[in-house]
Amino acid sequence: MKTFTLFIALLFSVNLLIAQSDITICHTPATESFAMFASNQKFNSEHPVPEPYVHRSKIGKMIKIKTSDGKTANAYLLESQVDSDDYLFVIHEWWGLNGHIKKMAEKYYSDLGTVNVLALDLYDGKVAETREKASEYMSQVDDKRARAIIQGAIDYAGNSSEIATIGWCFGGGWALQAAMMAGSEAQGAVIYYGMPEKDVEKIKEKVNFPVLGIFAREDEWITPEIVENFQKDMEEAQKELNVHFYEASHAFANPSNPDYDKEATEDAYQKSMAFLKRVLD
Repeated sequence: MKTFTLFIALLFSVNLLIAQSDITICHTPATESFAMFASNQKFNSEHPVPEPYVHRSKIGKMIKIKTSDGKTANAYLLESQVDSDDYLFVIHEWWGLNGHIKKMAEKYYSDLGTVNVLALDLYDGKVAETREKASEYMSQVDDKRARAIIQGAIDYAGNSSEIATIGWCFGGGWALQAAMMAGSEAQGAVIYYGMPEKDVEKIKEKVNFPVLGIFAREDEWITPEIVENFQKDMEEAQKELNVHFYEASHAFANPSNPDYDKEATEDAYQKSMAFLKRVLD
């Protein structure tokens, strides 16, 4: 009888551990879920090294911003030519804040008009020139430090600002997180094939702005299933989400990608521009 009782107790303990393990997996933060891809060789191999490019600009400049952890961070700033409280936060891919991201930031700046554009550096000055370094830098991102940098950018923009965010890949997930952190200043977020928020309770509480999702049907990482779950969670939370799928692969909007899809990229850009103009109007 004692043996049977011990067996039942042991079985209960094992089931409890399994249940707790399942709960942990379900609530792994979205940004950490994406960072786990850094150790996947296939994920790394599908990110060709970008062509060397140094961005030179007469209007953009690197600045230092104070962060909420008492330190400073780097950011690339393009100031509106007229007085404006509108801000677009741009968040880089896993390569870091390189010339290609600065170029995209300036393109959005030019096409949006009276908007301040701030491209954030979540790598604290590190820029990867190889897949190995990109994998290393992405896996080393500390969640608290990244959020301190984002909070510093929010503080820099000011309490009266209206903030929209955009990011690609690694930066896509962080673009959503940044908007969630911005509170009443948040006006919208654009996610390019980044990891969406997976905690429906956080969505209910923190996503008080429209979201535009740009995804690829052939993406093996941010899969259609992940996106569909996000759509269900957003619908359950009664939040605005517009999703556009393209018959393309992950990182299809990066010109250095062999699977770069020019037509899809141009269409996605026009959709993101229309969205940003609407939310920052």
